[in-house]
Amino acid sequence: MTDWREVESRVFMTTGRRMPVVIARGEGTRVWDDAGKQYLDFFGGPAVHALGHCHPVMVKAIEEQARTLIHVSNAVYSIPQLQLAEVLLGNSVFDRIYFTNSGAEANEAAIKLAHKWGRERKNGATDIISMVDSFHGRTLAAVTATGTPRYSEPFAPLPGGFVHIPFNDIEALQNATTPQTAAILIEPIQGEGGVNVPNPAYFKAVRKWCDENNILLIADEVQTGMCRTGPLFAYQGMDFEPDVMTLAKGLGSGVPIGAILAKESCAVFTPGDHGSTYGGNPFVCAVALAVTNYMIENNLPDRVEKVGGYVMKTMEGWSSKYPVVTGARGKGLLNAVSFNADIAEKVVLDCLANGLIVNNVRPNAVRLAPPLTVSNEEIDEGLRILEAAIGRAS
Repeated sequence: MTDWREVESRVFMTTGRRMPVVIARGEGTRVWDDAGKQYLDFFGGPAVHALGHCHPVMVKAIEEQARTLIHVSNAVYSIPQLQLAEVLLGNSVFDRIYFTNSGAEANEAAIKLAHKWGRERKNGATDIISMVDSFHGRTLAAVTATGTPRYSEPFAPLPGGFVHIPFNDIEALQNATTPQTAAILIEPIQGEGGVNVPNPAYFKAVRKWCDENNILLIADEVQTGMCRTGPLFAYQGMDFEPDVMTLAKGLGSGVPIGAILAKESCAVFTPGDHGSTYGGNPFVCAVALAVTNYMIENNLPDRVEKVGGYVMKTMEGWSSKYPVVTGARGKGLLNAVSFNADIAEKVVLDCLANGLIVNNVRPNAVRLAPPLTVSNEEIDEGLRILEAAIGRAS
């Protein structure tokens, strides 16, 4: 049998650490490695496989669109692209959309949009406020917006015009605002930052501050969008409306697609301002359309809220059983259990050995992002494996 880990060590650029497992196939919530061992996938790409692996509705859309039309230039009209646009706009507060290949590209487009809007509508303002422990992508502007220095410092000098403040702190936002502030770029819940959930009043206060100071509110819903936290989009369950929103991950449930959505008042792009060779081609849009329609028609928001509530209640109970557990946080099926010591990697590897894939999102926190279609039985199985691993690491 080919040693694929050895092949990777010879041919692949080292940009991160992989788990010691080679995944060969997947179905639903489960994947199998190249030796045939089965795992529950509660990592999900991360948070990509909204409908799980190889969902029938996706396979059907892939097969049908692959036989019809895979790619055309954005210089012509494309039916799946416009069908998907209508569904996403029709179920949100936005008026305009543009498709990209990834979340990082969607956030790059949002940064460009904010710059042009500020130049045209706010006396040339171009500064963008983002949050400490945020994550917005790996391109140069997106990684600069990301409030995690270890991701950006190796690539200095970095673009200017970004200000980082603590998340969930309205006073810090007020103090950081200047006449040059064009936009706030913020995740409704910080996923890569450790699944950090703000207090319920925070986003209402952010929205009010933006309105009072003529600032664009850009919601990065790359990880929280597409029912991950319950509602189709997280902002819908958090009592605020963004001016701009970015999507990716769960939108394609494994097929690479992203999007930027904007209200008419700030959709200032004109011909020549932006573009993408592959963004929103017929193939990816047909699959994303099937995914989105499935979510809406099968009321995934209701299911995710119910299952997510069960997950949170279960994990919160661990703090009384294991002194190392300090609590649980999250919404819907984006969850984390936190510890008072840096044992997350040990817990993750223990879970892997026992057939569960989770993610040490922080040294002292493990993240869960299972498919939104996960069964109750699979949830219980995964939580049993995770709890046992925590017990052994305590």
